[in-house]
This record gives sequence, C-alpha cells and structure tokens, in this order.
Amino acid sequence: MKLWGRNNSVNVKKPAWCATELGVELERVDLGGAFGGLDSPEFLAKNPNGLIPCLEDGNLVLWESHTIVRYLADVHGGGRLATDSAGARARCSMWMDWALGSLAGPYRDLIMNLVRGTPETRDDAAVERALAAFEKSLRIADGALARQPWLSGEEFGIGDIPLGAYVYLWFALDIERPSLPNLEAWYEKLTQRSAYREHVMLPIS
Repeated sequence: MKLWGRNNSVNVKKPAWCATELGVELERVDLGGAFGGLDSPEFLAKNPNGLIPCLEDGNLVLWESHTIVRYLADVHGGGRLATDSAGARARCSMWMDWALGSLAGPYRDLIMNLVRGTPETRDDAAVERALAAFEKSLRIADGALARQPWLSGEEFGIGDIPLGAYVYLWFALDIERPSLPNLEAWYEKLTQRSAYREHVMLPIS
C-alpha cells in the first residue's frame, strides 16, 4: 500500500499512526507542502480534490483521512481498534466525525497564524476564536473521558485517532491552557504509545 502525503500533515498523521498501530506497512510518498505535486495530472487522477492523504491499495484508491483510517481497521484490524459491534463502531465514528467538524477549522487557523505566520500577518481575532473553539471542544472530550478511559470505550481505538492528531498542537503550543485533567491523562497515555510518538509528535510546521 502507498500513502501519499507529507508526514507533517495532520491528516496524513492519522492513517500513518493507525497503520503502525495495526502493524501494517505503508510506503509513504512525500507530497504537498514543500514537496508540491498536488496539482499534477498524475495525482489529480488519484484524488481530483488535489488534497492529501491518498491511499492506494492495489486497484483501490481512497481519499479523506477518516475513511482511510476506517478502511485500515476494517481490512487489517482483525478486531483491533474497531470492534464488530455496530454500536461501538458507531460511537467511534461519532467521535471521529465530531473531531473533524469541531477542530479542523480551528487547527488550521492556529497553524497558519501561530506556526506559519509572522507577527505582521498574524490575525489575532482568528487566533482568539480558534483557541476558544478548541477549548470548548476539548471540554466536551474531557467530560466523556471522565466516564471512560478512551473515546472509543474501554480500549484505545479509531475513535481516539483524530482528536489525538489534533490535540498534539494544543499541548505543543506556548499558550495558556485550562485544567482538563481527564483529557490530560488521556493525552499522557497517547504519548506512551510508540506509534503516536513516531507519527504525531513531530516538529510543528
């Protein structure tokens, strides 16, 4: 299998992390960002959106990071990361979709302004909105983690992967953060996973 996309993209981190958790070998092809190539005819034939990640598994081509994560767990999980229970799988998908809808936009604003921007180009209002949105969403996750050890339930699973990828920025940035003890304990457990350290805990860029 090939995974197209640069390793420091938050959306590439999700399937790369998932694959390593499952012991699945992926050939990752650098694309996007400093590597360019997103608008090449060859890549647009794979993903007409011109976005990463993109997975090739034989004749199957998939894009959208959460779809790829679900596919990897379905085909290669053998019951790991996602159970056969329809209800449990739906709860995982619920947290995956929630993370995408709640945090993708604020994450982008924080990256563009606090990491890639300059003091002259920084949009302070956008940063303030993004931090508030992040905090609001993380409080929801903190409440859920007060009742169960993982967003996926009793064990780590695909429901934890999207928020795990996004939340690394929150803890890496030099910002003031509220006390969210359940989220912090969950994050500490993530940092002890070798696959998380390998694929997510990279220099922010």
